[in-house]
Amino acid sequence: MQEADKTANHPSAPPPVDRGVSLFLDLDGTLVDLIDRPDNVTTDTELRALLLAARERLDGRLAIVSGRSLAQLDRILGPVAPHLALAGSHGAEFRHQERIDAPDRPRALDAVARTMGAFADRHEGVLLEVKSFGVGLHYRMAQEEGEAARALARALGREHGLFVQEGHDMVELRPTGHDKGFAIRHLMAAPPFADAPPVFVGDDLTDEAGFAMASALGGYGVLVGKARPSAARFRLAGPPMVRNWLKELSI
Repeated sequence: MQEADKTANHPSAPPPVDRGVSLFLDLDGTLVDLIDRPDNVTTDTELRALLLAARERLDGRLAIVSGRSLAQLDRILGPVAPHLALAGSHGAEFRHQERIDAPDRPRALDAVARTMGAFADRHEGVLLEVKSFGVGLHYRMAQEEGEAARALARALGREHGLFVQEGHDMVELRPTGHDKGFAIRHLMAAPPFADAPPVFVGDDLTDEAGFAMASALGGYGVLVGKARPSAARFRLAGPPMVRNWLKELSI
């Protein structure tokens, strides 16, 4: 497959999902809408059934690749979570075929959480999110605080040797050495994903490494949301369109 054009607007929808691919799906902004309070995100019965049906059609080659922790994914996905391969925390932790792979949590994240928590307490509308392998500030409800939140994250990143990850109305600090591209490559190294070209669907800047890896391994990326320069080759306008695309696979 051709290398993705990073300057394209991606006006076209992706082709129907080939049942010979490995399918990797982001969660927030891809399968479910972004909301003001990330802790309130849930999945509905229809989406859960759709994921299980797609997994069956792909002979198990479906995984959720998210910035959320495994614990958060379990809560959001509910009873279907144990049936899916999961890559959480931007590829820092995995659960696949009942095996969990995760490094030790950097102690620096505790100090970062205290400082970021104090910032959130001082600025109304800013929310702190503490994950297994990351700490983030969400400013969707306080756009005017975005610049200060990003500046704080950059300073803390330099102080503690952590990676600064920006996303939709949020900024996060996490350990270096992994991203969603790493997550896809890790899962692709073992059955049932090995030897089936990857397709990765995501919406955020955090998903660009996944798009690039999917292309490098012979597959492609699908950007969800507004058109922008991206390593993805195709685009879907939002989570409802992603669901419709998955329904075609499940028929």
